[in-house]
This record gives sequence, C-alpha cells and structure tokens, in this order.
Amino acid sequence: MRRFWISLLLWGLAWSAGAQALEPRFYSNAPTGLNFALGGYGYSYGGVSFDPALNLDDAKLHVNTAVAAYARSLGFFGKSAKFDIVVPYSFLSGSARQGGSEVSRRVNGMNDPQFRGSINFIGAPALTLEEFPGYQQNFVMGASLKMTAPMGQYDNSRLINVGQNRWSFSPELGISKTFGSLIVEMAGAVTLFTDNDDLKGQTLEQTPIYSVQGHLIYTFPSMIWVALDGTYYQGGETTVGGVEKNNELGNSRLGATLALPVDKRNSVKLYASAGISTRTGSDFNTFGLAWQYRWGGGL
Repeated sequence: MRRFWISLLLWGLAWSAGAQALEPRFYSNAPTGLNFALGGYGYSYGGVSFDPALNLDDAKLHVNTAVAAYARSLGFFGKSAKFDIVVPYSFLSGSARQGGSEVSRRVNGMNDPQFRGSINFIGAPALTLEEFPGYQQNFVMGASLKMTAPMGQYDNSRLINVGQNRWSFSPELGISKTFGSLIVEMAGAVTLFTDNDDLKGQTLEQTPIYSVQGHLIYTFPSMIWVALDGTYYQGGETTVGGVEKNNELGNSRLGATLALPVDKRNSVKLYASAGISTRTGSDFNTFGLAWQYRWGGGL
C-alpha cells in the first residue's frame, strides 16, 4: 500500500515552455479516472523569450507567470494515458538589444495555452484505484504529443510578446527505469512550428527544434522526492522576410525539482533551473512553485 501512495504522489502535472522543458516523472503510471488540478507561480529573468525565434542580446527581462492546469488519467486500449491542458498568464517587463537597437517592453497577458495527450505503451497498464496497489513500476516507455495554440497576447508591431502568433506541435518519446528508490528518465522530442505571417509585417519561418532531457529522481521514505534535471536543445534557425538569420540554437539547461506531499490529495512542488551553455538566445534563470490537488477515481 505504501508503494501505491508513492506512485500516486509522484505522478502529476508540469508546466513547460517548448524545447526548454524540464519535466521529471512525466512517464509514470497512475490509476485511471483521477483528476489533477494545479495552480502555480514562476519567476524568470535574463534572456527570457516566449518566442525561441527571437535573437535578443543583452536581455534584461523579468517575467512573472501564474499557471492554471488540469489533467485526467484514463485508459486507452488497456494502456495508461492522460490528457492535460495548461494556461499560463504572464507579466513581462525589461529591455534588450535586437539588431543593434535597444527595445523595451512592459506587457501582460495570457500565454499560448498548451494541450497534450500521452500514453504509456510499455510497462504501465491501465488500472483502477482498486487494482493499482498490486502494481510495481519497473520499465516504462511512452509517447506524447503537445500542441500550443496561438491564443496568447500578441501585438504585431512589437518584437517582444507573450504569445507567438503561430501553432507548434511537439511529439515526444520517453522511457523511465526504476532502481529501488531511484528512477532514471530520458525523453527526446522535436518541436515543429507553423509560420508567423505577421511579425512586423513580415513572415517568420523556423526549422524544427530537437531536444533531449534526462532526470535522476530519488524518493525518500517520507515520500518526499527530489530530481536533478537536464536538457539540451538544438536547431530552430529562423528566416524572416526570406532572410536567414543564422541563429541556430545549441543550448543546455540544468535544474532541480523538489516535491513535498501534504496528504493523499495534495502536494507542493518547488523547481529551479539555469542556463549552462547558450549558443543563441534563451539564457535565463527561473524558479517557481506549484500546488497540486487530486480527486476522483474513488480516491
């Protein structure tokens, strides 16, 4: 029974930003029919950009983000699956240099919402709450597809915006292996973008961004868990108005996550990450916290 509650408290929601995501415990099992609600806050500073196509120099941006999210666990042809939606709202301020000119911005608005479906097709069968205590996680392989919709704040006369004014699609393949109290995870993804046909009157095109992330997760007897997180992403060169910008990404980030269970329905998650190496853009630090509540499925 204790292993059951560990598995339940480890599973949950995470908010990410494109290829820079650091999401430990995403590929894990949970009883079907559970609902998860999350409210959180994050703060980022430095070369923050919601649009990875922007090549900003000497960026001094500050972004405060409130996040609301919902997820539901379900069964799909006998396999465990889930669906989640994340809606962030951000307050951005600061300045940067772009193309030799200084730009400043103070704006707030809804980010582009994220929708994602995932399925664990190896090692994580769909189980009810009554069946789940007999399950022991070992090796899990799964896949997900994340989509962002161009519904966030966007001003076509400004370079720095909260929304991107384009769609993106991110298929991902992930694995998770348990070694007693230690879990090792790896995931690889590609993010594909549609064109932004209204960037100050020009069309922005971007090549795919390829990313890989890894996590080392340790669970203490108290069911507190901590993770060391890392990611690397490459690609994403942009063309604006037919002119190639020679701004291919080749960046890495390192972070940590701490999850604190409150009871069987509630948990708190703290996280932080920083850029380790940056070829172009997106050199920033971030930290935040989130409260998660679970219900349904007979819980």
